[in-house]
Amino acid sequence: MNTGKNTTFLAHVRHDKENLWHEHALDEHLREVGRRAGEAANAFGSADWARLAGIWHDLGKYSNEFQRYIKNASGYEAAEAHIEGAPSRVDHSTAGAIHAIRQLGKSGRILAYLIAGHHAGLPDWSASETGGKSLSVRLNPEHDYLLDRIPPQAVPADIFDQTLPTTKPKGGTKGLHLWLRMLFSCLTDADFLDTEAFMDGSKAAVRKGYRDLADLLETFDNYMMSKAKTDTPVNVIRTAILNQCRKKAQLAPGMFSLTVPTGGGKTLSGTAFALEHAIWHQKRRIIYVIPYTSIIEQTATIFRDVFGDNIVEHHANLDPDKEDACSRLATENWDAPIIVTTNVQFFESLFAARTSRCRKLHNIVNSVVVLDEAQLLPPEFLQPIADIMNLLAAHYGVTFVLSTATQPALDSFQSFGEQPFRGLDNVREIMDDPDSLYRKRVEVTVPDDLTTPDNWQSIANALQKHSTALCIVNRRDDARELYRLMPEGTIHLSALMCGEHRNHVIADIRAKLKNNQSVHVISTQLVEAGVDFDFPVVYRALAGLDSIAQAAGRCNREGKLYTPGKVVVFVPPKPAPPGLLRQAAQISVSLLSGNKNDVLERGLAKRFFEHLYVLLHSTNMASMICLHAMPAMV
Repeated sequence: MNTGKNTTFLAHVRHDKENLWHEHALDEHLREVGRRAGEAANAFGSADWARLAGIWHDLGKYSNEFQRYIKNASGYEAAEAHIEGAPSRVDHSTAGAIHAIRQLGKSGRILAYLIAGHHAGLPDWSASETGGKSLSVRLNPEHDYLLDRIPPQAVPADIFDQTLPTTKPKGGTKGLHLWLRMLFSCLTDADFLDTEAFMDGSKAAVRKGYRDLADLLETFDNYMMSKAKTDTPVNVIRTAILNQCRKKAQLAPGMFSLTVPTGGGKTLSGTAFALEHAIWHQKRRIIYVIPYTSIIEQTATIFRDVFGDNIVEHHANLDPDKEDACSRLATENWDAPIIVTTNVQFFESLFAARTSRCRKLHNIVNSVVVLDEAQLLPPEFLQPIADIMNLLAAHYGVTFVLSTATQPALDSFQSFGEQPFRGLDNVREIMDDPDSLYRKRVEVTVPDDLTTPDNWQSIANALQKHSTALCIVNRRDDARELYRLMPEGTIHLSALMCGEHRNHVIADIRAKLKNNQSVHVISTQLVEAGVDFDFPVVYRALAGLDSIAQAAGRCNREGKLYTPGKVVVFVPPKPAPPGLLRQAAQISVSLLSGNKNDVLERGLAKRFFEHLYVLLHSTNMASMICLHAMPAMV
C-alpha cells in the first residue's frame, strides 16, 4: 500500500475506495506467477518450463516506457502532473520472448510462444498468416530494442539469470502442440490469478473452497441409497450396471467404454465409476462432456441434486442471471471438482490459441473425462479427436470413459488406398457382457422398400391411430409440415425454439407421460440424446442406424409395457439433408437390406460406424482439419 510515490517498478496499481494507491511490485508478480505456473505444470512433469515462462513473461514492464504508461494510464501520477511522453500503449511481452531466445537459442522458441502470446493468444510463426503479429516477425533483430531498452540495473539478478529447463516435451513432435498449450494454460492462469488477487480482494475471496472427491462420493452414495427403487426388471439391470461400474473403478487409468442400453442409468453409473476411479488413482476432477447444449441442463440438474454447488457448468446456454461471481470465475479455469461442459467447449479448447480458451487446459490433466453419447463425436473430426485423446491418456494422466448405448467404432483401421485411421486401440469395456443388457424392450419395424417414400399425410394418419406417440424427423421444415397435418394439441419440438421455451415444453411432455395422458409429439433429432422420454410408440424417419437406435431409446424406456414398445422406421418424402446425415442414411439402407430383424444388434452398429468412417476418409473430409483452431462441431 502506498499513499505517496516511489521508484518501485510496477506490474499493476490499484486505487481503492479510501483514495489510497496500492502498488503491485513487478519482481513480486514475476516470482509469484513463476511459482503458480510451475506448480500447475508439475502435474505433467514440466514445472521448469512453466516456472521460467512465468518469471520472464513480463520482463518488458521493466522498461521506462511501460512504467510511464502504467502510471499515466491508471492516473497514479497523472493526478498530480501529466507525464510527458507517456505512450498510449506499450509492447511488454516481446522483450521476454527475445530474452528466452538469447538464453536458450532455438529451444527458446518454446518460451517465446508462451511469453509473446500471454495476452493476445498463441501467435503463428509465419508472417504469411498474421503479418506483424507473427512470432517470426516479433523475434526479428530489428525488435531487439524492446529488451535492450530495459535499464541493466532494473531487473533483479535472480529473475534475469535463471537455470535453464531440462525436461523434454510430452508426446514428442506429434504432441508438441498440446504440450505448448498446456504450458500456455499454466502461464496464463497463473498470471490471471496473481493479478486478480492483487486487483480485487473480493474476487480472490469469492473463489470458494470446494469439497474433495472423497467427500462427494459419500454424498453420492447417500443419494443413491435414498433413490433406491422397487425391483422392476429395468431397475434390476440398472443395479447390476452400477455394481459393475463400482467394481471396475480400480482398473488402471486409460481408455474405457461404458456400453449401456438407453434407460440403463448410465449417467449415474458412469458417475459412480468416475468418482471411485478418481479417488482410487488420486485424480483431481471429473469432466462430464455432453454433445448438445439442448440436453446439458438435464444432466447438470441431476448433478446439482446430488452434489449441490460443487459443480460448474460451462456451455452456451448458461443464463447470466443465474450465475454468481464464483461460478463465472470457475468457468475461466475449471477449478471445481466436477465440470459439466459440451463437446465444443472441451475439444475446441484443446486446439485453441486464444488465452480465454486455453487458460483451463492444465486442469484437464489428471482427471476423469466422461464422453456422454460418444457416438455423437463428429465423424469428420475424429482423427484429431482420437489423436488428442491418446496424448491426454498417455502423457497427462487422463482417463476417458466413452459412455453410450451405441458405441462408435473408434479402433484403428486402414481403408484401401487411403491414409490409416489412428484410433483408440486400448479401450476396455466396463460391462462384463454388454449384449446381455439389451433385453427386448422394443420391436423395430423397417419397411421392405427403403427407397420409396411415404407422404406426410399417411404418416400423420398412422400417428393418430395411437393415443400417445413420438415422431422424429430429419429436418425442421419436415417437423413443421407434419405438425401442420396433426390435430390440435400436438406438440412441436425443434432446436429453433429458445432453450427456456424448449425446457418448458419437454417438462410438459414428461408430465403428460407420467400421468398417462394422451400426447403426440413431432420433433427433430434434438430428443435423441439424453432426453429421457418414455413413449409406447416411436416413429423415426429413415436415418443413420445410430439415430434409429437413439430414437428406440425413447420407447418403453422404463420397460413398463407388458409387450415390447413399437418403433416404426419410415422413408420420409424428402431425403435427409446433404452431407453427413444423408450419407449415414444411405449406409443404413445398405446394411438393413436383408437384415431388418436385427436393427439394434451391436455388431450391426459397429459395421455402420466402420462404413461411415471409411466413407469420410475416402472423401478426404477428415483431412480438412486445421489443428490450430477447430471450427464449431455442434
